[in-house]
Amino acid sequence: MNASHPAVHPIEAPPLTDAAGNVPRVRMKDIQGMPGTSGGVALRLSQSVFAVAAVCVMASTNDFTSVTAFCYLVAAVGLQSVWSLSLAFVDIYALLVRRCLRNSRVISLFTIGDGITSTLTFAAACASAGITVLIGNDLGDCSKNHCGRFETATAMAFISWFAVSPSFFLNFWSLASR
Repeated sequence: MNASHPAVHPIEAPPLTDAAGNVPRVRMKDIQGMPGTSGGVALRLSQSVFAVAAVCVMASTNDFTSVTAFCYLVAAVGLQSVWSLSLAFVDIYALLVRRCLRNSRVISLFTIGDGITSTLTFAAACASAGITVLIGNDLGDCSKNHCGRFETATAMAFISWFAVSPSFFLNFWSLASR
């Protein structure tokens, strides 16, 4: 008998004709501000610049070490500047070699680091703002202290925190959307 059997001669299934079953997967576009983008580099550099400015302005006073909140501000924004500058170098490298920083471990590291440093920076800026208000408004000792510099350093720390927040939220969103 010369009949064809499916086990011997398999027949391929016809391609699906409905569009719903054959939709190609699309990757999310790189949103400016995410790691490995030029917006991410701009955010990281602005974080670093404002954090370094806060450290320099606070360190230019000779009596900031007498207040614990100001020492905490210097430590927190010092850590923020190192973290942001190192991630800016990673972003610049990724842009130069055209690498995508979409690895979940890398995004997790960036998210956790941004979350920790932004929390420390915000807490330090709030504590320094409270002490600055205490010195300036409540005690009226601005003539003996460097209130203008303290306020400037605190404002720079807040601006640095405002620049960290988009980086943290974009990284967290990217991690959560996987």
